[in-house]
Amino acid sequence: MLDDRVNRVLARLEAEDAEERAAGRPVMERSRAITSTTGRFLFALCAGQPSCEVLELGGSRGYSTIWLGAAVRILGGHVLSCEHDPAKLERSTANIAEAGLEDWVEVIPGDARETVPALSGPFDVVFLDAEKEFYEELFALVRPKLEPGAVVVADNILSHGETLANYAEARQADPGLLSVTVPLDSGLELTTVLTG
Repeated sequence: MLDDRVNRVLARLEAEDAEERAAGRPVMERSRAITSTTGRFLFALCAGQPSCEVLELGGSRGYSTIWLGAAVRILGGHVLSCEHDPAKLERSTANIAEAGLEDWVEVIPGDARETVPALSGPFDVVFLDAEKEFYEELFALVRPKLEPGAVVVADNILSHGETLANYAEARQADPGLLSVTVPLDSGLELTTVLTG
């Protein structure tokens, strides 16, 4: 749930992100956080699912991870968050602990293309917010770990349209999936698995 500890950390991270953007820091040095609206969307998607198992690919400093962790805490569940940048990984771990969510979130270090194959699954929700050129490869790696009813949310579908148009088209053309582009913030591709 969104208690005072969670809200304080989210507010601090939002302020940090705004300051870094205003200062014109290079993209790779910024937190690269989702918007609070997308955070609320992810929270709503996970909060009502009992024992919700979430896989996050690209956790950065933990802003989206905190939204997900706060959601699964309500009815029981767990978040695995993959992040390869050591500096962001350290900040993410500290932010999650400060928010009081370490019992519901595990941060996995390393390149998700290498760590995901070792994960057992199945996952109920996957949040895909890694480097855009790896979306197809990462989806292929998680697909066998998803059962009917599982949902994959891919961020930046509209903001990175040239890079991710094929990703959205491939999901929408797959008869084993039902997928739609949601024009929220940077654009989300919301994909429901229909067949195992």
